Amino acid sequence: MTGAFDAAEALDCGMSDRELAWAFIRGFAAAWGEPLAEVDGTPAAELARAEARLGCSLPAALREVHTLLGARFDLIGNQDPLLPPAEMFVHDEYGGVLVFRSENQGCAFWGVRLRDLDQDDPPVFVQAQHGWVRFLDRVSLACVELVLSEALFGGGGRLYNACELPADLLGAVPERFQRVALPDYPMWTGPEDFPVRWFSAPGQLLRQDGLGVHSWLHVRGRTRADLEAILATVPGQWALGYTESLDAEPLPF
Repeated sequence: MTGAFDAAEALDCGMSDRELAWAFIRGFAAAWGEPLAEVDGTPAAELARAEARLGCSLPAALREVHTLLGARFDLIGNQDPLLPPAEMFVHDEYGGVLVFRSENQGCAFWGVRLRDLDQDDPPVFVQAQHGWVRFLDRVSLACVELVLSEALFGGGGRLYNACELPADLLGAVPERFQRVALPDYPMWTGPEDFPVRWFSAPGQLLRQDGLGVHSWLHVRGRTRADLEAILATVPGQWALGYTESLDAEPLPF
């Protein structure tokens, strides 16, 4: 069925290991774009060259996500991209951090501490405006978040909208949509945007940044009809207004 994939439902059993994270990404890619293929991965030789240049081994989870979808820029490169192996670098703060993702204007970086590189799926930290802070407990979780966030801003923005939530609408999203099983995590812009939480319905993605006076809701529909349904459900002051027509056919990711 068109738009039937529901992120919250797909993660209902959680992500107790990274194989479940990769399975979710495969299902999400097939439902919202094109199924992943072998050619969508980064070649092993490219990863090996990066390790030689960096002077350290990549954690297993980081190697696996590049092998799975390192060339699928629709999934990893719309806003704050997963860095290609040749662009990964070591940030010398915080005892050394291997940076694997960057905010699109270089305002923030995501990475793994060098002292954690012996772990297969180590914790991820983000360089926020107030310093390096813990982002998510595992690289695999951070990659699921990356794919969801990049999907949010995909499709040239045609199926995206946002609004600032007044106090009387803060509860509207959890009341009307299902929470996606990602832990609360910080937004790099600052503590006023904590926590970040995801919600969904079939064909619909919602990200709520913060619970206070600066709470923002970012939404994406797989189709125009999906987006219109979100806008009708949450009566906010939408930044881009309402779409003028419904389109039941999914647009390119």
